[in-house]
Order: sequence, then structure tokens, then C-alpha cells
Amino acid sequence: MSLAQDIKQKALEIGFDLVGITDASPIDAEQIELLTGWLKSGFAGQMNYMQRNFEKRINPAKLLENAKSVIVVGLNYKPPKHSPSLRGAKRRSNLIFSPAFHAGFSFIPAGKVSSYAQYEDYHLFIKKQLRKLIDFIRSIAGTCDKFKICVDSAPLAERALAVRAGLGFIGKNHMLINPTLGPQIFLGEIITTVKLQPDEPITANCSNCNKCIEACPTGALRADGQLDASKCISYLTIEYKGQITAELAKKIGNRLFGCDECVLACPYYENAPICKNKQFKFYDDRAELNLEEILNLTEEQFKKRFADSVIKRLGLGGLQRNARICLANIQII
Repeated sequence: MSLAQDIKQKALEIGFDLVGITDASPIDAEQIELLTGWLKSGFAGQMNYMQRNFEKRINPAKLLENAKSVIVVGLNYKPPKHSPSLRGAKRRSNLIFSPAFHAGFSFIPAGKVSSYAQYEDYHLFIKKQLRKLIDFIRSIAGTCDKFKICVDSAPLAERALAVRAGLGFIGKNHMLINPTLGPQIFLGEIITTVKLQPDEPITANCSNCNKCIEACPTGALRADGQLDASKCISYLTIEYKGQITAELAKKIGNRLFGCDECVLACPYYENAPICKNKQFKFYDDRAELNLEEILNLTEEQFKKRFADSVIKRLGLGGLQRNARICLANIQII
């Protein structure tokens, strides 16, 4: 086998579901134009970091001198189909309830957590696995080549690179979609000075489907194909700092952290397999959280409870803001 084939095989052995290779040249001109137009439109909301390091974002070689290749990996994170809600409770609509002896029902208000946040922090997990892959490359290549790991937080247009590496296509929900694994895929990259044979993009798309656009609760997924992040519930509950307007707050419903509506509506999601990587820790008690408990957490309790979760990035204040919105919406219902 070639070095590229050896690397791909090892990546799959380590536990990734997808792996592809592309060169370290700038992303395609069409993708650069789309990103530039999106930023100029103001649809990025408060995500000012998207404006910074623009040249690095569109050009992997700006992140590592003399870079020649980018290894792109994908990890499926579709959760188990029947992940339990709050322990010892049954679920109905936006509430969790448990039987009370001769006294009807005791209701516990619950907030939904996006699928990706039901796992351990993917940034740390994927970086750890990519270090193993780099160690393997060094052991068989015997060179002094350089490597740089990128996982989400680095200024890199990773979805555009994933498309070029053949991992899937960007859907109307603006997520990378693999025809077999669906739209729930974490991405990670290794930029390297090693020259590797690149892969070809796939030809699939979702041009005849608008289900994600129709499912978006706030209209953030626009009919013209743009994503107005300032209306997106994931953006509002995770990225946005400050008070959310009453109009948008009502549309959040009981979504405490993130939103999966555009994912759940995707036809590729329905037939996708669940995450098979048993090393990637899944918390079956994080699908829905007790809103009253969240409101009563101390800073110390919050840090301890979500130490290995992406939820910690939001901070206790942000999570409690969301909990108050969810609780108000549940009481309206």
C-alpha cells in the first residue's frame, strides 16, 4: 500500500468513520466567495472571530509553513435512538414526569441538549486520536516532516476541505453531509508537510430537498440558501452574549443548549447509523436536563458537572439564561 492508504487504514483503526486527503492549497474560489459574502451580509452575528485570520481560514498553508497535504477525518456522533431522559422519569412533551403515590404526577421541567453536547468534549477527544495518527505517520515515514492538528476552533474552513477530500457535501443546513453517515459528523484535520495523494470529491447533493429549511424554527435557514446565524437557535443559546429578544426567545421552546431540528429533518439522518466508537464517551443523562437544577447550580457545581463537556464553554450564566427562557416557554404551554 501507499503511504496515503496506510494512513487511511490507521485512521479507521483508531476509530474515525471517515478519512480523506486533499492538498494544502486555498479552498475553492466559489467557497471563498460564499464565505466572503456571508461575512459581509452580517449573518455571522456576534461571531467576530470569523472575520479574524481570514487568510489562514481559507488557506491551510498559512497555518503551517511548506504544508503540502491536509488529512481530514470524520467521526459520526449520531446518538443511540432511545437515549433515556432524566433518570427515573418518563417523558411527555416538554416536561419530565414521574408517578407520585395517589397524587397524580410530579412534573419536572426539562431542557433539551443538542446531540453533539451529549458526548465528552469532541475537541479534546479528536485531538488525542489525531496525535496517535501523527505518531503512526512518523513511525512509518521516518521523516522530519511537520504536522499541525486542527479541530473546529482553529481558523480553517474545514467543511470546504472535507468536501474536497471526498468526505461528503455541504447541505442546505450548512453542515457536511455524508450519504452513508448523514449530517452528524465531527471533523478534524492534520495539516502536514508530507506530500500525499489527494482524493476526489463526491458528486452527491441535496438540491431537490428543502426539509431542513422548512423545519428551522426561526427561519435562520433562508430560502435563498443563506444561513442567518443571528436567528439560529444554536447560535442564540451557545454563541450569543446578552439578552435574547422576546420574539426569538419564544421560538427557542425548551431547547436549552443548541438545536437539532435541521438535522432531524434531513433524510440522510434517518438511515444513518449511530456512533460506533465506544471510546468516545456518551452521557445518556445529558439529552435533557432539569431546568430547576440548572438554575440552582453554583459555579463550582457547574464546572464539576460539565468539566468534560462542550457545555462548559457557555458558562453558568449563559446556561441559566437559557434555562429561564425554557422554563418560561414551558409555563406558557
